[in-house]
Amino acid sequence: MPQKISYASAGVNIDAAEDTKRAMAKSLETKNPLVLNRIGAFASLCDGSFPDYEHPILVCKTEEPGSKQKIAFQYKRRGGICFDMIHHLINDVIVMGAKPLFVQDLIVCGKMQKEVIKKLVDDIARACRAQGCVLTGGETSEQPSVLEAGMYVLGSSCIGVVEKSKIVDGSAIREGDTVLALASSGVHTNGYTLIRALIKEDGGILNTRIGKKTFLDEILVPHRCYYQELKDLFARPALHGMAHITGGGIAGNLNRILPVGLDAKIDVSQLRILPIFSLLKAKSGNDDPDMMKTFNLGVGMTLVVDPKAADQIAKNLKKKGVDCYPIGKIVKGGSQKVRMEGTLKW
Repeated sequence: MPQKISYASAGVNIDAAEDTKRAMAKSLETKNPLVLNRIGAFASLCDGSFPDYEHPILVCKTEEPGSKQKIAFQYKRRGGICFDMIHHLINDVIVMGAKPLFVQDLIVCGKMQKEVIKKLVDDIARACRAQGCVLTGGETSEQPSVLEAGMYVLGSSCIGVVEKSKIVDGSAIREGDTVLALASSGVHTNGYTLIRALIKEDGGILNTRIGKKTFLDEILVPHRCYYQELKDLFARPALHGMAHITGGGIAGNLNRILPVGLDAKIDVSQLRILPIFSLLKAKSGNDDPDMMKTFNLGVGMTLVVDPKAADQIAKNLKKKGVDCYPIGKIVKGGSQKVRMEGTLKW
């Protein structure tokens, strides 16, 4: 008789998984009337009636926090990575002028560690609640030999809603519009493959001081979410477009909302570069074009607005705690390109 190989001895303990899922239940509790069924169902039922909308359009997005999560788990700094993921996800939804409604998460692990997963789900749920949306459920999958014990891969999806007549997609952008920069909280969630290469080459960089923080502290500052500060602008005719600055930098994201026949001209000397990026440039040896392509350099979001309203919008955002300032304008073009002009001030 061959020796018995059970699912548990192969690495997956169904009883432990069920116990872990029960522990998540409290984090997923909600009184939101649009969520119709209980935790544990095969899928989430969400009411699709929107009485406040004449023609509601659903906005859907899936995201993950990139290889930043590898650093977070490797150095047992898991607290912020859930906020990184949700904030990145929601920023991608709100640039369409949408209100985020529901989020589903994915947690893949090498070994089901109940307390770790419970804390991850709790943090994901808290990040959602802080932005007025609901974590309605998701998937937790134990995959031994695919991932090492202690390593996790996170992902999430969001559904938002926007009135069709109020979609912000860049189609309202006009020649002469002002481009405003909104400050990032740091590196956010892009460029971490390069950062991990730097750490591998010189582990001592982790303890390098940047002001009052270490390099490790600085690179794990959570991705900033702009929804609470921006949502009151969505219905204003002066707001013509929004671009979330992620991989590809300003040039690789602002171009995604430019109408045919228009370019954006950005004066890079106006960028307020954060100290973390100066250190990354010095340690990596990358030139300015590579730095602008890899990192946000201190700009987490750009707004394209009517120039007559630009000053007031910037002042209002500053009152809400977001450093906001002009970095360029929309000009006639034909290639829908972002022209990066001037010299970065390191």
